[in-house]
Amino acid sequence: MKETVYLVGAGPGDPELLTVKAARLLQTADVILHDALVSPAILALASPAAEVVNVGKRCGNKQVTQEQINRQLVEFASRGKLVVRLKSGDPLIFGRAGEEIHALREAGIEVEIVPGITSAVAAASAARIPLTDRRYAEQVLFLSGHCAEGKESTPWNAAISDRTTIVVYMPGDYLRVTEKLIAAGVSREMPCLILSRICSPDQHILATTVAGMSSLSRLDSPSMLIVGDVVGVHDFPDGGKASCNSSSAKMESARVLFAEQ
Repeated sequence: MKETVYLVGAGPGDPELLTVKAARLLQTADVILHDALVSPAILALASPAAEVVNVGKRCGNKQVTQEQINRQLVEFASRGKLVVRLKSGDPLIFGRAGEEIHALREAGIEVEIVPGITSAVAAASAARIPLTDRRYAEQVLFLSGHCAEGKESTPWNAAISDRTTIVVYMPGDYLRVTEKLIAAGVSREMPCLILSRICSPDQHILATTVAGMSSLSRLDSPSMLIVGDVVGVHDFPDGGKASCNSSSAKMESARVLFAEQ
């Protein structure tokens, strides 16, 4: 049987939101190389016999380089191990999956991708708003607040148009993001949500506007920004609480905060 590495999406952090296939692979894998953002509750599903390796590069911590991760994937698979590369969210969205797929194929190793719930969908679900609504938004645009080292960020005005819900992964500096959105023609009064630690017990959702965002203190990472009319026209349920529809009572501690403009 040809060596295969599985690139598996861990979703937003709630084990109940894993696919059945992802859960099965975690329980049978010999080796699991995981991102720093993968939750302990999901790692707890791994087989007790599995070798679990943290290869996260969170917040600029590059103790493990991408090249080292690529080599480890190739080395473990070449030894006949069942290897899971576990990524938060979905492997194919802002997850460096392309670099890992290329390295594995160069080594003659097969790759199978198991999708996960991406952060944009998890964040919208937590806030209970649609990303599209035929009355207000007919398309969704995924942007990254960060670009590869040595690369210039693309001006957003080339991508943003009317009736669009904008989702910014890893927004980082709120002032910089505000300036880029306004330069792209987004109204200063456009409603937006900043979502932090989605689907974790300390989840926070902050409602503001594009202009109001620039003066706010940053929420904890990982975070995400949703901008668009869909934010402003849908009320938050349950008196301002939000959840990921988890059965965990801890999820009820999620809070929605409303920022002054």
